Amino acid sequence: MKYQDTYNGSDFIIQGFSDIPKLQVPLFWIFLFLCFLIICGNLTLIVLIYKTPHLHTPMYVFLVNFSVIDIASTSNTLPKLLATLCTKPKTISVAGCITQMYIFMSLSCTEVILLAAMAYDQYVAICHPLHYFVLMPIRRCAGLSFISWFVGFLDPTGHAALISKMSFCLNNLIDHFFCDINSLLLVACSDASIVNMLNYIEGTILGITAFSFTLVSYIFIISAILRIKSNEGQRKAFSTCTAHLTCVTFFYGTLISLYMRPRSSLPPKQDKFFSLLHIVLVPMVNPIIYSLKNKDFKTVLVKMKKTFF
Repeated sequence: MKYQDTYNGSDFIIQGFSDIPKLQVPLFWIFLFLCFLIICGNLTLIVLIYKTPHLHTPMYVFLVNFSVIDIASTSNTLPKLLATLCTKPKTISVAGCITQMYIFMSLSCTEVILLAAMAYDQYVAICHPLHYFVLMPIRRCAGLSFISWFVGFLDPTGHAALISKMSFCLNNLIDHFFCDINSLLLVACSDASIVNMLNYIEGTILGITAFSFTLVSYIFIISAILRIKSNEGQRKAFSTCTAHLTCVTFFYGTLISLYMRPRSSLPPKQDKFFSLLHIVLVPMVNPIIYSLKNKDFKTVLVKMKKTFF
């Protein structure tokens, strides 16, 4: 328990990038461009899949879910960051802060489960290609997507409920550019041991289970690919899963850098850097990777180019 004066106001102050005032304007335009790029790229991906009947398969249904997550995640964090870069005071309400934290955690949990579901889809496509549409019908794909969203938004409700009942210290400065759970707990005057324990237990159960499932799926996938005798067959099989594997690497790499480490191991500036990688890099590269690594997308893009130009 921290014996400090508690904060009874209705706003937090977001530190953001206030410590580098000369870069406020350049950062605003950079993040505005990145926000525009992420939303347009993912919307383009959704429209392409919707308008192309032969792309209405389980893999592309999962891609639509990923694009919706990327758009929602960007809309949850970057607009407030842009506002703090160009306005004063740089504040956010307590309710708004907890809501932003909840949405961020929910979308991250949903993406973790969807990555595991898509790993299973890749496993079926490569290890059981003749039975693919029997093992992965659209109905099952839609069910896995629904479970991912349901569990993803259910998982952080305990965190949000407990934090909403906590009191916060008089120093209500959040040294981050969005309301991350660790940043909120740093300014809490109430005992945060229950929240930390819940975070550890649920994070371990969900994170390790989903990651282990993804890892085991790829062990079977790689084993199946290595048993293919022709080099051309191996190359085609690897090209099928490289896009998903690249996105898994980016997602878990940034997520582990943020949360799977001692809280005091990085100074705030480096913590903000890894948060930016997770919030900006992952949503931006997903549509690029899938469009560049997928022949179906290349064909559709070529047709669109011929149609418009």
